[in-house]
Amino acid sequence: MASQPAVGMANKGPSYGLSRAVQDKIDKKYDAELEERLVEWIGAQCPEAGKPEAGKLGFQAWLKNGVVLCELINSLDAAKPVKKIGHSDMAFKQMEQISQFLTAAERYGVQKTDMFQTVDLWEGKDLASVQRTLLAIGSIAVTKEDGMFKGNPDCFFKKAQENRRDFSDDQLKEGKNIIGLQMGSNQGASQSGMTGYGRPRQIMS
Repeated sequence: MASQPAVGMANKGPSYGLSRAVQDKIDKKYDAELEERLVEWIGAQCPEAGKPEAGKLGFQAWLKNGVVLCELINSLDAAKPVKKIGHSDMAFKQMEQISQFLTAAERYGVQKTDMFQTVDLWEGKDLASVQRTLLAIGSIAVTKEDGMFKGNPDCFFKKAQENRRDFSDDQLKEGKNIIGLQMGSNQGASQSGMTGYGRPRQIMS
């Protein structure tokens, strides 16, 4: 009889064994200081969003229905990419709003490698990745310098902008000449080991 509680505990699955160890590792990546910084920024960006209870569970509950996230991305993008934001207790509606936010965030410039998955937030599987996405959005917003960012810009690092240069026609031609020499020059190459078949292919300038 004494073994029955152990069986019941084992039936919980994710709470024990390898999956629990993996979850613990993921949880350790969650940054409480970053949480404070992100909450402060989102509060400045979207005053109507309010503030969550401190801690990971409060952070998740604050963002879980997708409303704050959608309001955030709309506050940064003049096009207001999420056209309809609604409060709903229905799981699929909440996940749908998170998905809309993710789509808008990608269009805003967030790399796929910096994006969390809907279940990471809604099921609390990886809240560190949610932080990473929000950090990426803040960095892009600061980098754009389009007047949409509110709050303390020092909370984020500026992303490296594309190093675009405008070359004149003469400079472009000169660049082609250099590339041509690098690719096509055979000056100094020896043909001592070649057979007679190579001789007729000489190119006269």
